[in-house]
Amino acid sequence: MNTSTEDTTETPTTETPTATSGHATSGQHATSGHTGSPFPFGPERGALRRPFSGRMLAGVAAGLAHYFGVDVTIVRIAFVVLTVVGGAGIPLYLAGLLLIPEEGSDHSIASSLIDSLQSRSR
Repeated sequence: MNTSTEDTTETPTTETPTATSGHATSGQHATSGHTGSPFPFGPERGALRRPFSGRMLAGVAAGLAHYFGVDVTIVRIAFVVLTVVGGAGIPLYLAGLLLIPEEGSDHSIASSLIDSLQSRSR
């Protein structure tokens, strides 16, 4: 007599059908040429900006969180961890401050500085 408690029944596996046309079928999400990415791509994603609301310092973490669709606390913790572990958090935050434009503006601090330097040299 077999006293093994091991279950030998097989569970059926189901394969998900793939759409051969460019249209998504029910249960499938249409992506803009990117598969498997949790981040939205295409026109539905807004521009990366440093918002006026929700900022603690300069709005870099809030802007990145809004752009990638994650909680701002996660981005802030990532900056702190990067600062403590290798010291990269502060330079990355400063780079974001210089390169990410404020809400309502199309020019970052760095691009404004470059434009002013180029206009002086003319």
